[in-house]
Amino acid sequence: MTSAGDQTRLVRSCDSIVVLAPHTRAGATMLAKNSDRFPLECQALFHAPRQRHREGSTVHCQYLEIPQAPETYAVVGSRPFWLWGFEHGLNEFGVAIGNEAVLTRESLPATGLLGMDLVRLALERSRTAREAAEIMGALIERFGQGGSSAYDFDFRYSGGFMIADHGEAYVLESSGRQWVARAVADRACISNILTTAGYDFGSADARAYAGERGWWDGAEPFEFAAAYGMGRDVDPLSALGRLARSDELAGRRGKRTLREMFSMLRDHYEMGEMPIITVPADNAHSYSLCMHNIQGTTASMVAEIAPPGADSISVMWASLAAPCTGIFFPVYPDAAIPPALAVGAAEPTRQSPWWQMKRIQDLVAADPSRRAPIAWEHFRPLENAIIERAAEVGNKASRLDRAERASLLSNFMTHNVVRILKAAEQVEESLARAAS
Repeated sequence: MTSAGDQTRLVRSCDSIVVLAPHTRAGATMLAKNSDRFPLECQALFHAPRQRHREGSTVHCQYLEIPQAPETYAVVGSRPFWLWGFEHGLNEFGVAIGNEAVLTRESLPATGLLGMDLVRLALERSRTAREAAEIMGALIERFGQGGSSAYDFDFRYSGGFMIADHGEAYVLESSGRQWVARAVADRACISNILTTAGYDFGSADARAYAGERGWWDGAEPFEFAAAYGMGRDVDPLSALGRLARSDELAGRRGKRTLREMFSMLRDHYEMGEMPIITVPADNAHSYSLCMHNIQGTTASMVAEIAPPGADSISVMWASLAAPCTGIFFPVYPDAAIPPALAVGAAEPTRQSPWWQMKRIQDLVAADPSRRAPIAWEHFRPLENAIIERAAEVGNKASRLDRAERASLLSNFMTHNVVRILKAAEQVEESLARAAS
């Protein structure tokens, strides 16, 4: 297993923000997540329909085989090419989840569930955010967490999660087999550090386990983050600056919009959405919400969660590679995604939209102030047009039966992907001319 020094050097970061429906302009709860992993780790999209499973069947997660649920629900998620689980995703009932790496006092075994496993398992098995949190907690207690979450070296960590449906949201934080969950009042942000003091529910022996190991003296009020965390003055995953920034952006006056949520994930401090490529390591801005450092933002999501009901259409707005040089587009758990979005592996390929967006990101990185506007000139008007059209398509789809809805949404997604890939070709051509 990597040492503490190696873990600091091999920082793996993410940020999640949730704003509940009463505090958004459209009246939809929105969960935003940046997945920050190693810059060349392709992260394609994955869709699975609702399925029934025979009694006694199992499912093989990344390192463990566990009992399968009798029924799994339709999901769409963002999946690093070598993993079974998701960094973030949305299911057909409007449950959205994003995960975070957190380092705690606990040493994890070589085999266990990954945070990405837990995201996918909960999305496949839950109808509400509360149910998702309880399912994740039960899985953590029964099977534990462990195994490497990195592709080519051993890097283990516990999971922090933002879980939301239309009506409520929860922050779930864990250490090994211990976990707690707290309800979100109106909006909340999490990053790569434990933040939970008091909580609403959790593992029954979280206090006793900490007490037995001397992490809690039994006299002071019990706080999960204080007992299991490494201390607020220890920040190996460089989370505190990003957490403060997301708190600032999410907490600004007024009701949040979808475009504002996109902008948060694209944030580079006073540079706005302009990529910061080279920043001194001791500068607080070295780690912006849109990462360009040892790690990179390799996928992003804003889940727009509608009220529950048969006519409900929730949508996962996805971005591939860095969001500041890319484009958000809608995908739906109610319908199969275009096959092109699922293409992507370790090696670059022209057939993978993720690798195409990564090429654009790298071209912009050579001269951000001059080249980023070239990408925006092509992508931002198209993104705005897709947002407007998505509202119309969602309203129409909400009045259709399940089969007709799936057909309409599939056609809409396919149309968008064709337009986006054409725009991406134009961006690459324009950037090539700018470089010559």
